[in-house]
Amino acid sequence: MKLEEAIQQKIFKSPQQKLIINLIYTHHWLDGLYTDFFKGKEITLQQFNVLRILRGQYPNYSNLKLIKERMLDRMSDTSRIIDKLVAKQYVERKNCPVDRRQIHLLITKKGLELLNELDFIDDESTLMCKNLTKKEVQDLNNLLDKMRQ
Repeated sequence: MKLEEAIQQKIFKSPQQKLIINLIYTHHWLDGLYTDFFKGKEITLQQFNVLRILRGQYPNYSNLKLIKERMLDRMSDTSRIIDKLVAKQYVERKNCPVDRRQIHLLITKKGLELLNELDFIDDESTLMCKNLTKKEVQDLNNLLDKMRQ
């Protein structure tokens, strides 16, 4: 669906304004899809992001700094997210033997099992882009990277 139809607006101040509104609208569209993926799993997109980061580090321990650097949502309260994942037994937290100010984080077997259940999301990502050619996907990735420079 075209943006104009979706938000019932035909005129924009500039193509740049339309682009930004389109990106925001698309972000919320994707957020809605991910919310549906997580129904019944008692997990949020931010928690999913942390678990994927920890799975990428597994079997090595990680720390809060590394997770903060890799989060997709830089405004997330990473400490609070970790606390919730620990409470759900998806993440194990240990004190660092060398530096008591630092904690070590490791995804648990339960966390790995949850991610295995959610691996279908990677296939769904392909379906979300079904109307785009491989070249268009590559071009869009390149343009978004360029926009953030």
